[in-house]
This record gives sequence, structure tokens and C-alpha cells, in this order.
Amino acid sequence: MAEADATRLPNSLGRRYLLEFDTAELISKHYDVLVIGSGIAGLTAALMASRLGKVALVTKGEVKETNTWYAQGGIAGAVGEADSVELHLADTIVVGQGLCESDVVRAVVAEAGEALRDLVSLGVHFDRGEDGRVALAREGGHSLPRVLHSGDATGAEVQNTLSGVVRLSLSIDVIENAFLIDLLTAGDTCVGALIHDPETHRPQAYWAEATVLATGGCGQVYRVTTNPLVATGDGVAAAWRAGADVADLEFVQFHPTALDSAASPKFLITEALRGEGAYLLDCEEQRFMLGVHPLAELAPRDVVSREIEKVMARCKRPNVWLDARHLDAAYLEKRFPTIWAACKDAGFNLSADLIPVAPAAHYMIGGVCIDIDGRTSMPGLYASGEATASGLHGANRLASNSLLEGLVFSRRIMRVLERSDTPQMPTRIVSGPVPATALFTGPKGRQALQDTMSTFVGMTRTEGSLREAAAVLEGLAGVLDVSLRRPEELELQNMVTVATLITHAAWLRAESRGTHFRGDFPARDDERWRVHTIWRRGAKPRMVPLAETTTPEPQEA
Repeated sequence: MAEADATRLPNSLGRRYLLEFDTAELISKHYDVLVIGSGIAGLTAALMASRLGKVALVTKGEVKETNTWYAQGGIAGAVGEADSVELHLADTIVVGQGLCESDVVRAVVAEAGEALRDLVSLGVHFDRGEDGRVALAREGGHSLPRVLHSGDATGAEVQNTLSGVVRLSLSIDVIENAFLIDLLTAGDTCVGALIHDPETHRPQAYWAEATVLATGGCGQVYRVTTNPLVATGDGVAAAWRAGADVADLEFVQFHPTALDSAASPKFLITEALRGEGAYLLDCEEQRFMLGVHPLAELAPRDVVSREIEKVMARCKRPNVWLDARHLDAAYLEKRFPTIWAACKDAGFNLSADLIPVAPAAHYMIGGVCIDIDGRTSMPGLYASGEATASGLHGANRLASNSLLEGLVFSRRIMRVLERSDTPQMPTRIVSGPVPATALFTGPKGRQALQDTMSTFVGMTRTEGSLREAAAVLEGLAGVLDVSLRRPEELELQNMVTVATLITHAAWLRAESRGTHFRGDFPARDDERWRVHTIWRRGAKPRMVPLAETTTPEPQEA
């Protein structure tokens, strides 16, 4: 039976720690709050936590190496005169295809105005119109313009501003190029993390009264992605090993319009360009979205991506065309300078040429399961941003709600911590012996994993393709015996873990909904599948109806 097979995970995913260690033999550091990740979620959490005590901001690469940095479009917020919280909420829920938690959506969109004003007060500059008011763009799935932007490099503006403020804080230690090996737990409580130190090349114990995972997505498990090389799902994999709930991992959003070039990661062309009037054309240079959805090129991302996939198959081409030739050249260069330059570097003139585009893995909707205030199922552990399954996005993310999610949830987490009791810290943690692990390491291992996910677990899945992917992924752990020590080896183990969870979650959900499309179950099935799929190490997956996941069992921070 397919469901029974889908729930059987490889034995390698049952491991608790990646390394054998004794914290008594390691350098230890103590903080009030440990934040892991340096995108908008991590930077916001660190800034707000600095009011509570000593903070460590640990990031895998340099601070700017995040998905936030690459975010072009902007941040959605109901700040326009014609807009309202109710309209933003409605658009989010429609796009989420029946899996949004309405109380979570309301909480996030209602806080958007205040959160955005606070960003401006910190120095973030959003574009303004000739009347001096904030300029608002329209993107896919939005019923009206509500996206605040800084040209077409909003993420870089936010990242630069917040990281600059963070570096000025005397209460925040910024540790770059430091790899998260595992979360440290005492009983069922998270008490910090095991971090690979870039100078000594040895693990160190970071003890913390509260740990915030803001580690971003996992687009690198796919061959074609808009995500930077660091996006390998480390936080989700570490939370899984620690015993925290993860949810909705079958929902992976593909962005419809990545520039079809040899670059890796792929350069994303924001749908704000389509919001300004650009068209999508097939191989006969005809618009193909007009009869597919009332919003045409501005339909939700899953609709546009899937239609592009059909057109590419019909035309036997690796791309479709983005057409902005009818738009004013001077305006295009001013409004979209990053896209203009990227197209030019690739040999295209945005105002004169058809631009080749194709879907690319872009955003992980599922992740570590959190409640409305960012609590995970594990006391002491919180999470924010793309690493989470918050209930905001449902089965498909509304454009430009991602930066908003990280911003708002990090604020909510810190409000919880302000009134939380301090957990008792252990004095020592010793991991059990780690069995010799077989893992296909190096570039070939990464490539094999990416090829498998792209071929069998892409935008269209079937039981056959998912069964094939599951077998290949299980086999990846049996090719080469190695001693896991180097970050790149640990990183690949995380990629195998997350890819396996995505595959089995997609195999389990025998319907099509939002970003998850099963060719063998093409219809949406609300009677059976209007549920969140919750996974925990060592247990069978649970299918939990809506609303039950927004209020976990009471726990102390």
C-alpha cells in the first residue's frame, strides 16, 4: 500500500546527533539568546533579543549570504488607502488553497504596518512616488498593489540596513562562517547548539536559554534553483534530529520566471515586472495565461509555473518567453536596474528582446512546525522565516509574504521571551556512539541528490517517481563509508535528510493542492487531505486538521 511505504523512512534518519561528542571536552559559550541564521528573520530576532541580554548571531556563511539578500520583489503590507487587513488576509487564504491557518494569517498581516514602520525607522528605504507616498507594486495573487519595494533589490536593502545595525550592537556577537551541526537538548528541552568553529575547525557548545532557528530554505536540494549555495535545509534537519515536529514538507514553491541561463543559482526575475505589464509568451509568441486564470500572468505562482511546464512540453523547449518590449525602456531600467543588468550580462536587452525564463525551485513552504508565536514543539526552541511551517502560506505562498513572515514572527518570538521563565541549564551533554555512516560525499553526491529531486520530485510527482526517488535517496547513504567531520559532509547529510522528508511527504499526500501536484491524483481532496502532515523522528506521520496545529501543548520557554 502506497501510504504504508510512504511512512517508512530510512534508518539513517533515526540518528540523534551527527557527531560523537562530550561538551565537557569542548569550548563552551553562554548566551541568553542564540539566533541561527542572518536573513530578515535572524537579524530581526537578534536586534530585538539584544534588549533581553547577551545574544549570539551565528550564520553559516557571511551575514549577507541569505535568501533575503536575493529577494527582489518586496514586502507585502496593507498600507495603501484602498487596501485593508481583510483584503490581504483574503488574498493570502485564496492562494493558500485551503491550508492557511486563518488566525495566523490575520496575526501576520495585521502586524505588517507597524513592522514596516519599524523597518523604516531603522533606516530601510522604500521607493516613493512623485507625491511622496510609498510606492506599491502588484504581484501574483494580489488583488491590488500592496508590495513595498526598494527598486528590484528590496532584500539587499533590508539585509544591508539590518546587518549594519546588528554590527553596531554591543550586546550581539556575530559569528560568521560557523556551521550548525546539531541542536543540543536536555530531555525534551533545547538548550543551545553544537557549532563548527571556523578557526579551530572543531565543534563548540553554544548554551542558550532560548534558541531561534532562522536558517532559511533548502532550494539547493534541486538542480535548478534561485537559492544561494548555503540554502541546504540545515535548520530543518537539525530540528528533525532533535525531535521537533516538522510539517508540510511536500509543498515546495517553484518561481515561474527564473532567467534561463547557465548561472547557478538561477537569477530570479520578479513577478513585479509582470505586475508592470510584461507578458508570458509561448514558442509561437502568443500569450498563454489569458484563458488559464482570471489574473493571467499575475495568477498565483503554482498556477503560472505549472502552465509554463505544460507549454515547455508542448513546444519542446527548455523555456518560455518574458516580453517587456512594449514597456518604456527608460522606466524599465530605472524601476528594475538589477534585472536590466542581469539580462544585459546574459546578452539580452530587456526592452528589445524576448527574455527566456523557466521555473526554478524557490521557496520551502513546509519546515519546523511553529505556533502563532514562533514556538516549536520543543521547549526552548523557536523558529522564524522560511525554515518554518507556520500556517501562513498554506499550500502555496502569496508573493512577497515571505519577508513579512520572518519579520513578524521574530517580533512575536521576542515578545514571548520577554515574559518567559529561564530554563535550567545542564552542565554536560554526551552524545552516544555514532555508528559508521555510509554517505555519498563530495560534488558527485550533491549532484546525484539534486538530479534525483529534479527528475522525480519536481513540480509534477507520481507514486512511481516518488518511489524511485525514495529508493535512490536511501541508496545515497550506502555508497561510500566516511567519517562525518567536515561541514560539507554534514551539509550533504542534511540535504539527504530534507530531500527524503520532502519525498516521503509528497508520496503520502495522495492529492494535488497548491504547489504539490500529483499526476496520479490530479484533483484536490478536501474531505481527506485538508490537513497538515506532521512528522517527528521515531514516530509515524500524523495528519492534523487545521487549527489544531496553531496552539501546541503549553510549554515553558
